[in-house]
Amino acid sequence: MANLQTIFSRRTLWNLTGPILDKELRTSSRRTRNYWLRVGYLMAMTAFIALVWIGIVADFQRGGNLAVQIANMSMAGMLIITAIVGFQFLATQFLSVILLSTAISDEIYHSTLGVLMTTPINSFQIVIGKLFSNLLQIIILIGISLPLLSLVRVFGGVPWSYVWSSLCVTLTAIVFAGSLSLYFSISGRRSYAVILKTILALGVLYGFMPGLVLWMLYYRVPLNDLLPWVILPNPMITMYCHTLTVVAPNAMAGFPFYFAWWPNCLIMLALSLLILSRSIAIVRVVALRQATGQSTELFPELPFLRYLFGKKPPSDETVHEESIRDVHGSPVVWKELRAPIIQGGRKAGIAAIVVSVGALAFTYAMGYKDNLLREDNTHMSYLTIFMFMGLVANLVLPATTITTERETRCWPLLLATILDDWQILLGKAAGVIRRCLPMWLFIAAHTCLFILTRYIHPIALLHLTMIAVGSSIFVTGSGLYFSAVLRRTTSAVVANLALAIGLWAVMPVVMLFVTMITTDQAYLNWSLKLNPIAQTSVTAKADSGDDNALDPLSQLRYQWTQTHRTRFGKTTLTLLGSMFGYSIAGVTFAWRAKYRLRRHIFD
Repeated sequence: MANLQTIFSRRTLWNLTGPILDKELRTSSRRTRNYWLRVGYLMAMTAFIALVWIGIVADFQRGGNLAVQIANMSMAGMLIITAIVGFQFLATQFLSVILLSTAISDEIYHSTLGVLMTTPINSFQIVIGKLFSNLLQIIILIGISLPLLSLVRVFGGVPWSYVWSSLCVTLTAIVFAGSLSLYFSISGRRSYAVILKTILALGVLYGFMPGLVLWMLYYRVPLNDLLPWVILPNPMITMYCHTLTVVAPNAMAGFPFYFAWWPNCLIMLALSLLILSRSIAIVRVVALRQATGQSTELFPELPFLRYLFGKKPPSDETVHEESIRDVHGSPVVWKELRAPIIQGGRKAGIAAIVVSVGALAFTYAMGYKDNLLREDNTHMSYLTIFMFMGLVANLVLPATTITTERETRCWPLLLATILDDWQILLGKAAGVIRRCLPMWLFIAAHTCLFILTRYIHPIALLHLTMIAVGSSIFVTGSGLYFSAVLRRTTSAVVANLALAIGLWAVMPVVMLFVTMITTDQAYLNWSLKLNPIAQTSVTAKADSGDDNALDPLSQLRYQWTQTHRTRFGKTTLTLLGSMFGYSIAGVTFAWRAKYRLRRHIFD
């Protein structure tokens, strides 16, 4: 009887996923990067928990005698467990987006998807097999943290119900993020483009849309009627509220059911099923078209998108040869400058710009109606978001310049020309600057517009220019270096993102814990003064608002921390030194990339 149950369970799993899951599991177990991923995840989590523990111990040692410290161990256990839960909640979602960014595109662009459709394997098994095989790697990472959670649970302070319920919220959020990344990978050839699309979509769903709903209807609809629409489909807010039930239970007492965790899990699973069902349908169409030798372009299956972007169906009678263009100057610069800023054609780019400008104008109109454009916090938020967008684009694009040439087998041909290494490298850098230009134009346009309306001080243009120039040169140089050293585009993008996260996210957290231990804020102040996001927030807050826009330079004050303020002259010198430092570091990275261009050419 037991053998029959085992056979039945295996047969059921086989019918669900087919040989795709078995093949993916066998290949993933032989990939070295998966083992490095587990080691890196464990090291990052251990370092994060160690910092939390050091901060807790330092705080408790100043809090009383030994009996009081022992009594506070339950509080320490609660803080450590919530820190572990929060770390794995954010890290695993980001990893799921990266791991599934090439789930379907690899099969499409290696022309193996059509071959799969000539076998008994169906599109359902392809999609589910790809999803489960990559999610298994994420589940292994979550399993690494379970022993640590069990050990810390000895301190008390946190019920087991919080541990497993937060695990459910994390898993459903991972499934949704992974399903969205898999969906975008069907039409996205480059992994970095899929990663950016997925992160942007998640940012809109989890941040922009809830904020827009609250902003538009706050004065028209009671808050209790709005909260379900904001909280239920948002795992970020759900996890925050669920953590508050443990950290501050009195704060969540008396709130209605939609602050519970299980409605969010059901909604995220339902949304994931909708995305996967759409992915299965599209994969079937694309695979059949590839198997029959037709174009795998998705527009024939989406007529409304074809009509929107003005594309005509391809046919043998409408094939036209493009005229040959003359190359002027450096061929690498010429080629990079003529690459599309936004993939999908000129009309798709124009449509994206129109939608972005329209959404921004709508927020300006709402802010003007509520008289928010006069406040410094409003412009600080705008400028910080724009700076973040520019940095993300500048982080991703340089890391793809050389690896894409390798993946398309064009790199040996480029190196066989008479161009020297600096001409190739500077041409790639020029293309990156040109593609990132639309992102930086948002922050420039916002600043100039509100300087004219006297809501932002003119000196803000100088400060933001120094921040943008220094940070963009740095991440461009580091991206070129990682693109020259690493073989795969995804690896180069992840390495450049990891460098930025380590310098501008992890380092301030480390310095914060060092400040808690030593009570010396000098390290924290310098980590913030070298952080472009913190620089933008501090300078934008001091240089904007109707109270500050008309002040003389001598009266401007820049608040870095609660106890540290600087004047205009010292702040400007700090930003100038930061710009030169980042520029030198970026040029150094580019110089090292030059010496790596002709190594391992045919790998």
